[in-house]
Amino acid sequence: MIEKKLRALATALVVGATFSAWGQVGNGLDNPDWTEEKEPPPPAFSKDRALPLDMPSFVSVRVGIDPATVSVGKDGVVRYVAVMSNASGNVNAVYEGIRCASDQVKTYARSGTSGQWSLITNPLWQDVNGNQPSKHAFVFARLAACDTRIANRLEDVIKTLQAGQKPRSAKPSF
Repeated sequence: MIEKKLRALATALVVGATFSAWGQVGNGLDNPDWTEEKEPPPPAFSKDRALPLDMPSFVSVRVGIDPATVSVGKDGVVRYVAVMSNASGNVNAVYEGIRCASDQVKTYARSGTSGQWSLITNPLWQDVNGNQPSKHAFVFARLAACDTRIANRLEDVIKTLQAGQKPRSAKPSF
């Protein structure tokens, strides 16, 4: 019994040290009092800076993430602007956050062709893999934002977006 508890404690210490060594921020899974930080206002974005996401073939718009807008909060939420453009050149954007620990996304603001942000009055967390009108949050979470249920470091998110592939050290998606 004691040996079993010691083995469990050793495993927990190794896992904790590994996450600490990776430099990843708190994921909230071990904190029942987790609260989201106050999100910053929607950042300026550029269609020209957006790094493309490899979207499913049924998606008719091009979707990219502007790397200048990506941030990883101490609350474990990866915030970003997804820029969408269609064949006729119309550009829309959404300012969102992904909480990797719960595999959820929240839309804070939307921007239409005018480029002006419209804040969402009462943004709610929704499942990344739920019935969303666009699958870009799911693609971004699996590609770059999350490593299993942990938010990646900002540098790793940007490098992965630039490379367009998962980092070698990434664990399988959940």
